[in-house]
Amino acid sequence: MPSLKTDVTVAAMVELQGRFLVVEERIRGRLVINQPAGHVEDRESLLAAVIRESREETAWRFEPQSLLGVYHWRNPDNGVTTLRFAFRGQVSDHRPQQQLDHPVVRTLWLTPAELQARANSLRSPLVLRCVDDWLAGKSLPLNAVADLDLETARHLQTVEI
Repeated sequence: MPSLKTDVTVAAMVELQGRFLVVEERIRGRLVINQPAGHVEDRESLLAAVIRESREETAWRFEPQSLLGVYHWRNPDNGVTTLRFAFRGQVSDHRPQQQLDHPVVRTLWLTPAELQARANSLRSPLVLRCVDDWLAGKSLPLNAVADLDLETARHLQTVEI
């Protein structure tokens, strides 16, 4: 049986005056819209990853306030499976002179209607699903995401199943 490989990613959800912070990025020669998002690096916590990715892709400092949701999606075009942790939060400390991380072209603030009108330009269905969940008021406390280091995990191994 083949092994399951899943990309673990984080995404930042920010809304200001009815508009959501998104990035326009060039993926395989095509401009697409996505939330500020990216892969979790080795030994990086989910919260550290979403703060880092947001700064790199938008030049804003993201402050996570809650967990919006966890999304499992398999891309039918290439078979890649993604496990996305999306966080609700706010931004501050904008650095407009900062160069944005490749492949981001620019940041935008778009309404849900503008995102829906660009449905064919969205990087994945996760973009609108996260907006829908935001608008539905979905939210979990940040401690819903446990970050266990090796020492903590050793203590948990004493429990028998």
